Amino acid sequence: MDRSRTTAPGSSGACLWLGLVATAIAFMCTEARVTPSPPTLANSTCKGNSKCFAGILLPIWYPEDPTMGDKIARVIVYFVAMIYMFLGVSIIADRFMASIEVITSQEKEIIIKRPNGETTSTTIRVWNETVSNLTLMALGSSAPEIMLSVIEVCGKGFDAGELGPSTIVGSAAFNMFVIVGLCVSVIPDGEVRKVKHLRVFFVTAAWSVFAYIWLYVILAVFSPDVVHVWEGLLTLAFFPICVILAWIADRRLLFYKYMHKKYRTDKHRGVIIETETERAKSIEMDGKMANSHFAAADGTGVPSNLVGLIDGGGGGGKEVDESRRDMIRILKDLKQKHPEKDLDQLVEMANYYALSHQQKSRAFYRIQATRMMTGAGNILKKHVAEQAKRSASVQEVHVEGEPEAEFVSRISFEPAVYQCLENCGAAVLTVSRRGGDVSKTVYVDYKTEDGSANAGADYEFTEGTVAFKPGEVLKEIAIGIIDDDIFEEDEHFFVRLSNVRVPEAEEDEEMLSPNSLPYPKAVLGFPAVATVTILDDDHAGIFTFESDSVHISESIGIMEVKVLRTSGARGTVIVPFRTMDGLAKGGGEDFEDTYGELEFKNDETCKTVQVKIIDDEEYEKNKNFFLELAEPRMVDMSLQKDVPDRKLSSEEEEAKRIAEMGKPILGEHSKLEVIIEESYEFKNTVDKLIKKTNLALVVGTNSWRDQFMEAITVSAGDEDEDDTGEERLPSCFDYVMHFLTVFWKVLFACVPPTDYWNGWACFIISIVIIGFLTAIIGDLASHFGCTIGLKDSVTAVVFVALGTSVPDTFASKVSAVQDTYADASIGNVTGSNAVNVFLGIGVAWSVAAIYHRWHGRDFVVHAGTLAFSVTLFTIFAFLAISVLLYRRRPHIGGELGGPRGYRFMTSAFFFGLWFLYILLSSLEAYCHIEGF
Repeated sequence: MDRSRTTAPGSSGACLWLGLVATAIAFMCTEARVTPSPPTLANSTCKGNSKCFAGILLPIWYPEDPTMGDKIARVIVYFVAMIYMFLGVSIIADRFMASIEVITSQEKEIIIKRPNGETTSTTIRVWNETVSNLTLMALGSSAPEIMLSVIEVCGKGFDAGELGPSTIVGSAAFNMFVIVGLCVSVIPDGEVRKVKHLRVFFVTAAWSVFAYIWLYVILAVFSPDVVHVWEGLLTLAFFPICVILAWIADRRLLFYKYMHKKYRTDKHRGVIIETETERAKSIEMDGKMANSHFAAADGTGVPSNLVGLIDGGGGGGKEVDESRRDMIRILKDLKQKHPEKDLDQLVEMANYYALSHQQKSRAFYRIQATRMMTGAGNILKKHVAEQAKRSASVQEVHVEGEPEAEFVSRISFEPAVYQCLENCGAAVLTVSRRGGDVSKTVYVDYKTEDGSANAGADYEFTEGTVAFKPGEVLKEIAIGIIDDDIFEEDEHFFVRLSNVRVPEAEEDEEMLSPNSLPYPKAVLGFPAVATVTILDDDHAGIFTFESDSVHISESIGIMEVKVLRTSGARGTVIVPFRTMDGLAKGGGEDFEDTYGELEFKNDETCKTVQVKIIDDEEYEKNKNFFLELAEPRMVDMSLQKDVPDRKLSSEEEEAKRIAEMGKPILGEHSKLEVIIEESYEFKNTVDKLIKKTNLALVVGTNSWRDQFMEAITVSAGDEDEDDTGEERLPSCFDYVMHFLTVFWKVLFACVPPTDYWNGWACFIISIVIIGFLTAIIGDLASHFGCTIGLKDSVTAVVFVALGTSVPDTFASKVSAVQDTYADASIGNVTGSNAVNVFLGIGVAWSVAAIYHRWHGRDFVVHAGTLAFSVTLFTIFAFLAISVLLYRRRPHIGGELGGPRGYRFMTSAFFFGLWFLYILLSSLEAYCHIEGF
């Protein structure tokens, strides 16, 4: 079932309806404030903001008391500007998340030594996945909310504001209720998604609830309406504690180390990871997610979880090959589905398939959602298309030879090795002319030279000159061969070319080389010496393989092995042969058993044995079997008949000796070892594919030119994906979104590429820009609220939280559909909610509390609406997490998806919690219900 097929327009409409309903609730609450209600003690300001004040960056829009028409116009301007700034923050957050993906994808290679002495290399991540998700990833996805809280406090003289904290709580409510509810409903029928990293989910869920309980405690219990320095610093300290505890759960330290573990490899990146033994019919305590990172166990830098693999002996080799096998299966499956495609096209399709189906990080989904929403296209398809274009351009590069190649003729033998029987009469050699001007006449001398064969006894000494007339490119030389009746070994001699020249009468203007020397018209090429082997025909022959061993690729299909007949070729000879098992087994397991007889006719010197090799998809293979020749026999027995067993005369003894010398025999290499290895080209292809599946290569950039080209290019933003990875034409919506956001795209293309400083340059510049834009958004939200009479707390919960969470909504929806597990879509929501409080509230309130303490004052934070919202969210979060855990029961199967009825009820329940949260928070803000 295609999990990558989703419906983007549907989710866009859902977000639009959510915004409209939230707006309606806010306005109802605003209008309802005309009804008098008794103010509570804790929330004495029940009216909305009617007077606007200068913001951190934006001044007041004068006049301060506009007419109704001007007020409506201002509301529209502020609202549109806020939406446009949200788009800008989403796009710069895209660059920010890309830098985080590059930073957390850094890898290093280690060498593992096995007990048998063999060594193998494997790639490990520098960053632990859980640590990166709770630190950089959470900072990337929640940066606007965190920065808004910090900037609001710092920009208002270190006094508490309502916009930042309320945005954090409102964003947490939107994440927990709306995003999770949407993810439950978008799973295709008949499918479920379950949280795999369950221990980490428990830890982060507990911390996300505790964070808001703690927020209420410091606001209303320990020191009501006052935040002390120790409270702010302890809130901030909870962040590293949360990360450490999640890391302990992820790494199975403390009591986890006593649980039984097994080792496996990540299926798409070749990274070794560990899991606990699966227990059927119980809540699945997860193993490590794909692309797991490692932390060094000791000073050697070797991760502790590699110890089990190293100690595992021979079994570890199979585990290391798992990711390669998966890639091989992908290639073979695609080849079966698309037999008309060549290897390069299959590699491109396999690259896209592997990228689209592997476990992806939270950063990737955020980047993908933002780019598809803003008309920047599907980054996976664009990446694969660019790789294909780059490969094609490399193949089209013509490697030019030496500059004189087109002007100079090269004279050489073609081929360089010749064989002939002793009775052939003459050996014919071919001399070729390549390149240069073939309209010229060229002369070349030749001469025979002795080797083991002697001129006058075995061949006729020959010398002379070959003339290439205009248009001729091939000439032949005949060397006479002398036949005799003496048994002897095969012998050889040489023929050498020399003295290439062009007649002076045909010389014309000289072509000059780069060093101002004239090019010669013709030169000797390679080879300039030919070897001629004379095969004795007076013996029945010696039968042998070319060598004692041969290496072949398992993908060869049919292996062909030559059996040579040397030192004679007289008569017809039968040579039996058969295959023998070694480490490689016959019977169709590694090769097909083969046996039979080779029949060498008179004067026939070579035959071929064929053996079928089975390709069983092994990445690193080294198995052997044997091909053996049996004793040869002559068909014509008169040439091989035995002499009667009696005393022979001297003439008969000589005849017997001559007959024995003429029998066919086996040579030196009568048993051939065949070593089956993996296909070298196929192995390289698999290795390259595995390296290409690093998502940092997909989302990262290496030059400003690439960034500006990407910024001005509109691409298809549909989420429909297929295995081909082919890009589609942009839609009308893509063009509209591109032109709406092209200003931001071009502006943020000036941010340093992610290749600089391993992504840190992009990280630093991006977070500075996010802070600047967030300050403007805070001012716009405050001015928008005061213009229509909304309190900052209501504006933050309804509008700002919704605007900052829309990219996360799209990212979670895509990850819910495409991922096998629910970790990337909902597992990270809880961690993000906890980090928002610990960083956004912890940093801002710590700085403010220290500042006021330094000046001898208390940092005052009115509990009021914030305490009520926190309490309401905590209660609803308990209910939501309980429902998610209940959905893991067998009749539903997982947190996301499941039967249609359960799916609809869960989504409706989660959406209802959010609407209820918005309604009650707004009513409390205007004192229509009693708060704290």
